[in-house]
Amino acid sequence: MWAWHKRVETTFRTVFTPKSAALFIATGIGLFFYFRHEKAQLLARREEERASKQYGRPNVGGPFSLLAPDGTTFTEQKLLGKWSLVYFGFTNCPDICPQELDKVTSVLDVVENKHGKIFQPIFISVDPARDTPARVGKYLKDFHSSFIGLVGSYDATKAACKAYRVYFSTPPNADPAGDYLVDHSIFVYLMDPSGRFVEAFGQAVPKEDIVEKVEKVIGEWEAETGKKV
Repeated sequence: MWAWHKRVETTFRTVFTPKSAALFIATGIGLFFYFRHEKAQLLARREEERASKQYGRPNVGGPFSLLAPDGTTFTEQKLLGKWSLVYFGFTNCPDICPQELDKVTSVLDVVENKHGKIFQPIFISVDPARDTPARVGKYLKDFHSSFIGLVGSYDATKAACKAYRVYFSTPPNADPAGDYLVDHSIFVYLMDPSGRFVEAFGQAVPKEDIVEKVEKVIGEWEAETGKKV
């Protein structure tokens, strides 16, 4: 037994010489710096990918200040922290606006069933002469319950439309009692939780394609940030 312990001790001393110990430590230090370098490279690549996604995006969205149905001021800052689907229309619209709002409602029903309440749909009126906060609020009750309707003066409406590159034909001196239609751009704008533009969906884009795109960008956002919003 004594001889066996002696052999083990001799082997241990032979293996763990000062030279081998130094080599072991040097290898450990080398691996530490290697993995730290690889981590830094990975983070750099992720940042490059994020930047490349942003590069070339249309400059859509920006500052605006409008009124919500409860009379409070709603600015672009209140878009932060949730995904947004933004649509510009008017309550007297006979068919296109209701169809688009129904489509947004269907998209939200599908997405929120899977991801929860991570969306804030926004309706911005392009008919400041006739649409009031109360009228827009009542109008939106026929659509998704989380819709927020926004209205403003002609100048405030024009500024919001300019930020989103939306065309609308309402003249500044429109008669509030007038029976007229408003020609306007027909897009649903997808904005991310940082308030940045992601995609614009035209009238011809079906619900299924919007859901597919939304699912894709939520997945990318979650992979990058570790959360859905």
